[in-house]
Amino acid sequence: MSGTYDDSLGVEAPSDSFWEVGNYKRTVKRIDDGNRLCNDFMNCIHERARIEKSYALQLTEWAKRWRQLVEKGPQYGTLERAWNAMMTEAEKVSELHLDVKGALMNEDFEKVKNWQKEAYHKQMMGSFKETKEAEDGFRKAQKPWAKKLKEVEAVKKAYHAACKEEKLAISRESTGKADQNINPEQIRKLQDKVEKSKQDVQKTKEKYEKALEELDKCTPQYMENMEQVFEQCQQFEEKRLRFFREVLLEVEKHLDLSSHAGYKNIYRELEQTIKMADAPEDLKWFRSNHGPGMAMNWPQFEKWIPEILQKQKTAKDDPTRTMTVTITGI
Repeated sequence: MSGTYDDSLGVEAPSDSFWEVGNYKRTVKRIDDGNRLCNDFMNCIHERARIEKSYALQLTEWAKRWRQLVEKGPQYGTLERAWNAMMTEAEKVSELHLDVKGALMNEDFEKVKNWQKEAYHKQMMGSFKETKEAEDGFRKAQKPWAKKLKEVEAVKKAYHAACKEEKLAISRESTGKADQNINPEQIRKLQDKVEKSKQDVQKTKEKYEKALEELDKCTPQYMENMEQVFEQCQQFEEKRLRFFREVLLEVEKHLDLSSHAGYKNIYRELEQTIKMADAPEDLKWFRSNHGPGMAMNWPQFEKWIPEILQKQKTAKDDPTRTMTVTITGI
């Protein structure tokens, strides 16, 4: 038999290689994905900005509520000032988080938005100019090779069919020779079919090999053209990757309050105020204002004074009550 053919193999499934016909579409899709990633990036920044704003407002509301509670509550002295320092910290940190929100939206968000507008150009049909250029470039680079490949597949199919037919002819010939009921003329016809199938196998094999040879000749040019278009797509994607990295670093700087001089000062002042809380001083103050340290009019012997004289004495001490006494007298 001139060739081999395994019927169980069937048609081989195409590989996942970039070089297979149509597999460049993943590279083309990456351009559309880049535009979508810009939208995702902006949404991500926008959501974080909303969180920063919400947190800032919550800090402000918390500080206002607790400042009132502490001021109206029973806490006193230096510890009251230390406690209120927490609310001052919250108010100042709230301002910083509002600044973060502003930087995220006014700088980072806008930067991505403007870059996207410059990088991706929408066409009338809805697709992007950059996507169409890549698609057209790959299709043009692949078209000659794909045509040759189609020819190879056609002659390969014919060759495999001839091999299959040859195998069947040989099988029929063997069966015929073993069958005593088959006459010599029928055997000769079976042998003729075997010979013809062998010739068909040889012819289709030669065509198959020739088609493969022609395909091999145009493969280097095919690879070069595809590489060229792919490299253009790589350069476009590299710009996006570098840009995203740049913006992420800017976002990191805006989010990192630990490196903010004002942020450090807030907690330095908070620590100093808390450390100034002095328990002995507060106890001394409470003793003087609410405890044994308060002044006291201790009871003393008092002479009895007639009621009328008491009223006159009171009137002298209090001019407003003099009027009352005078009017009553009238």
